[in-house]
Amino acid sequence: METINKTKTLFRRKDIIFTTLASIAYLLLSALLVGFKTDQVWLIAIFNGCYYGSWISRRFIIGFSIFLVYWIIFDYMKAAPNYLFFKVHIADIYGFEKHLFGIHEGSKILTPNEYWLTHSQSWIDVMTGIFYLCWVPVPLMFAVYLFVTDRLALLHFAATFFFVNLLGFVIYYVFPAAPPWYVQIHGFEFIPNTPGNTAGLARFDAFFHANIFHSIYSKGSNVFAAMPSLHSAYPLIVLYYSRHHVNRFFQILFTTVMVGIWFAAVYLSHHYVVDVIAGITTATVGIFIYRKFLMKAGFYDRGIQWLYSFVRG
Repeated sequence: METINKTKTLFRRKDIIFTTLASIAYLLLSALLVGFKTDQVWLIAIFNGCYYGSWISRRFIIGFSIFLVYWIIFDYMKAAPNYLFFKVHIADIYGFEKHLFGIHEGSKILTPNEYWLTHSQSWIDVMTGIFYLCWVPVPLMFAVYLFVTDRLALLHFAATFFFVNLLGFVIYYVFPAAPPWYVQIHGFEFIPNTPGNTAGLARFDAFFHANIFHSIYSKGSNVFAAMPSLHSAYPLIVLYYSRHHVNRFFQILFTTVMVGIWFAAVYLSHHYVVDVIAGITTATVGIFIYRKFLMKAGFYDRGIQWLYSFVRG
């Protein structure tokens, strides 16, 4: 494969035409749906830079194309907020959380979020902030590792990641739900177009005199997409696919990060415990459906094999 590729040019006319038209179409559609942003230019620059940089970088970006499609779909969700389609659950999910996991303190019953809001510690703020920073880098770094070691496994990992996200997005639209911090700030009143909020992560930013999480959450696609917690789903997908690809040390590390993100989601008031459980369930169901049914579907297997023909070395 490498010898054959060396006889070809990276700049074939049909490749240039396709990538140019696709880039222009993406920018125009993005401007129409969600408005122009510099992030879109960076995405186009990264894709084209990798596609024409070298053969290895071309295989890399094709292997990661599933993640790019996920990012684009997530970004486009801003064009059709889920609260336009179904009632947003605010008070009912808060009451359900308190009923199942309420903590008695004095004469009051608190949700776990409310309990930790009044019992926060600086060292826990730092620890949970670090865990929350891992929810994207860890899956991506694991994907890079699979690109180096097992590119077919990379495609199945990326496809599972994408499928679990699609399941989560469907639930977002069928069951719009407010996060705990929304109740802490706005009560039970529904306020459309509410901007994102760092919630407990503001304490992490304040501790380091940084603006890390504020810059991230100011770009959120939808505030009313707390259930399921896909933050809680991602590390479970990583742990599942790591079983046969990394040693015990990294499996323990992935498990620690996973549990840390689950705790951080609640501690930082970004998710209820029921959101975390829903995220775990979504990941489990998604992995099961993908491995049990999608991988065995002829049309799907042919698609993965076609994509694999572009990324294998």
